Amino acid sequence: MANEPIVVAEALRKRYGTTQALDGLDLAIPAGTVCGVLGPNGAGKTTAVRILATLADADSGHARIAGYDVARHPDRVRALIGLAGQHAAVDEKLTGRGNLRMFGRLYHLSRREARRRADELLERFGLMDAADRQVAGYSGGMRRRLDLVASLILRPEVLFLDEPTTGLDPRSRGEIWDAVRALVADGTTVLLTTQYLDEADRLADAIAVIDHGRVIATGAPDELKASIGDRLDVVLDDPALAGAAADVLHTLAGAYPALDGARLSVPLPAGSVRLADVVRELDRAGVTAADARLRRPTLDEVFLRLTGEGAREGAREQEKETVR
Repeated sequence: MANEPIVVAEALRKRYGTTQALDGLDLAIPAGTVCGVLGPNGAGKTTAVRILATLADADSGHARIAGYDVARHPDRVRALIGLAGQHAAVDEKLTGRGNLRMFGRLYHLSRREARRRADELLERFGLMDAADRQVAGYSGGMRRRLDLVASLILRPEVLFLDEPTTGLDPRSRGEIWDAVRALVADGTTVLLTTQYLDEADRLADAIAVIDHGRVIATGAPDELKASIGDRLDVVLDDPALAGAAADVLHTLAGAYPALDGARLSVPLPAGSVRLADVVRELDRAGVTAADARLRRPTLDEVFLRLTGEGAREGAREQEKETVR
């Protein structure tokens, strides 16, 4: 298993009552990378993290961390991992320094080593100025950063981050992103679940899209974007000609475009239409384009295309704006 990915899940299944949380989930994460796990609410992201982190048992299937089976060797796995869940687990009545020293002792560090490790982490992640303040007075971003730092007490080889920036302002999110990048630069492997697709786009080396308890697509962000083809965006000089423009784009692309003000947008199979052809056909129809461009789809568009109910909801919203 020398070349095996550091995190492996094979055919994981988990049911809660009548709900099938995981339905044959497969995952493989190389060491020293960030894997972004995306999916609609209820897709099974948190359940997968809980099983990989030894907090829940799978009904069937296997999972390994650094070659250790999570069900057969949970103690060895726990010594290798860190976990920051969806809600900060720090004690608001303690100071930041007191929290980290407490976590160090819970991890069976000596008092001296717990103090040393706490100070090292506070300094590294820019919390030393607030180290002796009660956590109740911390901002949301500082609490989440402290929670992340607490998961690093034992220098984990694998870090699970379950929606670590939910509810944070842009500055605080950026601070968490910087912390994650620093960890990966030092060799830590990160599994990141998130509802923010721009977060996955910026941080992840690879993305796994989960829906209905199984992985439905994997790849680097750019690979996933390329897999659904480009989009054609056309901005009209005269929005009143949107109907005529939509007919032209439908003929060229095989689909009716969505309309947003004076801008029409339609998906294109890769390499199927040249921009010069679009402008020429619009001109023949008496439609002047103020701007026309081909662009790579966003990760949001990939997500909506790939996921079940999310795709249907996106389609319904788009249908309201579609010019036919």
